[in-house]
Amino acid sequence: MTRASERSGPPGKWSGVRRRLALIALLGIGVTTLLALDRWSERHALMINASQSLPHWAFFVEAGAFPERGEIVVFDPGKDPLTRAYFGAEPEAFAKIAYGLPGDTVARDGNMVLVNGNPVAALKPYTRKGDPLRAGPVGDVPEGCIFAATPHRDGFDSRYGHIGFVCRDRLVGVGEPIL
Repeated sequence: MTRASERSGPPGKWSGVRRRLALIALLGIGVTTLLALDRWSERHALMINASQSLPHWAFFVEAGAFPERGEIVVFDPGKDPLTRAYFGAEPEAFAKIAYGLPGDTVARDGNMVLVNGNPVAALKPYTRKGDPLRAGPVGDVPEGCIFAATPHRDGFDSRYGHIGFVCRDRLVGVGEPIL
């Protein structure tokens, strides 16, 4: 009958060295993982969408990225008085869809807002609380800007002058829906 100590190899300095090497390797892997996560978190964040204007309520956001058509764009809504009245002095970032890119044409046909001739959203004259809404910009989307909107009837976005075109100085990044 063999004892457990005979099966595991000769006792001595090599078993202790192997344990130390394994601990050092695990420590190295742990530090490398933490550094990679730290670098990732410098350009990424988790965003929770509290509005009903998009079907998703959670996004990973890549900071600094300029959106492509149809992507979720995250931006600072600005400091317009109506925006401040509804969302506070320092409103959280908005998440909408990038419908119009630089050079695209935004137009209106009645209360419909069109990008390159395609309807993307409808205008309302008043908020749900009765405050007047000002129609947003029309014409070519300027370089470095986007037209961000959502098809939701109560969306508060570029279709209104209170938000307007969203330019690089207000862009946070691009969102990837996760929930």
